[in-house]
Amino acid sequence: MPSPVVPPVARLVVFDLDGTITRHDTLLPYVAGLLEKRPWQLLRLLRVVPALLAYGLGRIDRGTLKARLLQATLRGRTRAELEAWTAQFVPRLLERGVRADALRAIETHRRSGDVLVLLTASTDLYAPAIAARLEFDETICTGLTWTDDRLDGALATPNRRGAEKARCLEELARRHPGLRTAAYGNDAADLDHLRRVDEPLLVCGSRAARRLARRAGIPSAWWR
Repeated sequence: MPSPVVPPVARLVVFDLDGTITRHDTLLPYVAGLLEKRPWQLLRLLRVVPALLAYGLGRIDRGTLKARLLQATLRGRTRAELEAWTAQFVPRLLERGVRADALRAIETHRRSGDVLVLLTASTDLYAPAIAARLEFDETICTGLTWTDDRLDGALATPNRRGAEKARCLEELARRHPGLRTAAYGNDAADLDHLRRVDEPLLVCGSRAARRLARRAGIPSAWWR
């Protein structure tokens, strides 16, 4: 008798967003795209200069810089206003700003029945909408605070980067026991969680990130 066909075992697959699925950062284009609807509001970006200087001097971290950018530019915007902009921003981003190889990888995993999770330091202003359009099963991203129905801009969660992203991955693995794990990232900070999965891949990493990945035994690829 022929051997029974054994269905493939699903995996837990984690994708980073900025630089992995997309070709570039998403937060600044999101902010600037909304501000330029009233061009004089682009001057609000100047308020971020002190925070940039503090970050460059090592006095604040990326999470604090992110919060100060949002508080300087979008604080006070209503939820309805931001949701309307997200509904414009996300389709444009997916049409012109994503890597075709990333979309193919996502589709391959979906067809295999894998559990797809978008795990990103990007904010909940738009990351869940991107995940929904790409048919991810779950989104873990950086949450923001609101005052009533208006954005405050302070972080409501840790910035989902580096060691925090690795912690989130470990929590996901506990919720999906027995599944092999795979992860895609592009930054040296992503190596924290890539080291913890069965099938890691660094995509489009910098020379320094690729060097660190080689030392850790993590393969690299260049996605178009």
